[in-house]
Amino acid sequence: MKCPRCGELDDKVIESRLNKDGNAIRRRRECLSCHLRFTSYERIEEKPIIVFKKDGSTQPFDRSKIERGIRTCTEKLKIPEPVLQHLMDDIEDDVDQIAGHNRTISSAQIGEAALKELYKVSKVAYVRFASVYREFDDLDKFIDEIENIAKKVRQDDEA
Repeated sequence: MKCPRCGELDDKVIESRLNKDGNAIRRRRECLSCHLRFTSYERIEEKPIIVFKKDGSTQPFDRSKIERGIRTCTEKLKIPEPVLQHLMDDIEDDVDQIAGHNRTISSAQIGEAALKELYKVSKVAYVRFASVYREFDDLDKFIDEIENIAKKVRQDDEA
């Protein structure tokens, strides 16, 4: 770390501790040349996740967009707020895992991750979300999706 007074690169760490939020390490340092004591902070540099949209454009991942969709499809279903927050955390974890070290993901992959997690919480919310995400434009698509869910539920019950 470069000394702010003399510019030397040699120093020693006197004390290290986490900040109160736990997202940075505060280090007290002493320059070995001029003996100035100074503080530095160490934080994780997070590279944003880039989303590739259907139209070919890109944008940074925004949890609030998924949250709006989840809240819309779970409206009036009496799902407790802690369950919704856990659901959002699970979707965000899935997105982070899918994006991997390249930090890129398609909007289709985000939608599928949301559907996967919604299925665990509410089949009704799943169908509502799927109807918008998969652009159901006729009744047959709706019926097919509901029949697929019913088949999965029966298989889960048998297992």
